[in-house]
Amino acid sequence: MDSGFRRNDEEEESSLQRPGCAEAKLQLRQGEKLGSSLDMDSGDRRNDVEETWLEIGFGGGEHLAHQAKLHPDINFIGAEPFLNGVAKLLALIEEKRLANIRIHDGDARYLLETLPGASLDRIYLLYPDPWPKARHAKRRFVNAETLAQFHRLLKPRGLFLFASDIADYVDWTREHISVHGGFREEDDPSDPFEDWIQTRYEIKARREGREPAYLTFRSLLPEPG
Repeated sequence: MDSGFRRNDEEEESSLQRPGCAEAKLQLRQGEKLGSSLDMDSGDRRNDVEETWLEIGFGGGEHLAHQAKLHPDINFIGAEPFLNGVAKLLALIEEKRLANIRIHDGDARYLLETLPGASLDRIYLLYPDPWPKARHAKRRFVNAETLAQFHRLLKPRGLFLFASDIADYVDWTREHISVHGGFREEDDPSDPFEDWIQTRYEIKARREGREPAYLTFRSLLPEPG
């Protein structure tokens, strides 16, 4: 997915003025009642499910809505800081009559800090901003701090699922996982994740000759003290 983290600071400041934002604002106004009931702070959450999956930077929401439709018995949380993406997901939620998605319309790092430990079964980070310039690499979402939060939030043997078409970011993620030491890589990285849906961004990447990698990391139990 072309996640919400694929923009730099200047783009974020002007994102509400871009073409198409008027339509997004209209969608949000039309979905105001729906959106308020789906907000993470609304308190209206399902407690009759056993699993909760988080997607960080859901972009247009295609993958998140697809998974929520396939798994009505799972709670989903989507984090996306950009208005257009939130509006698109709200439209999909209404179209598909989904009742198992909650939205955090802001920086996911704040959400990670507030969620309770061992509360998630899966974390998806799909096509995050690669920040290709060396001086910007520290802005990548995968770093020591976020991996520590992922490990805290995932239940024992929970999954962190990372996809990228940028080889350097794939290597970067594996290196940080190795340093952390609390995850084990599993499965074939050339195989898409289960129940995968190809999005417009992935189609574009393949068309331009970039092959995605799908990394599956399982959270390990802490070593006995």
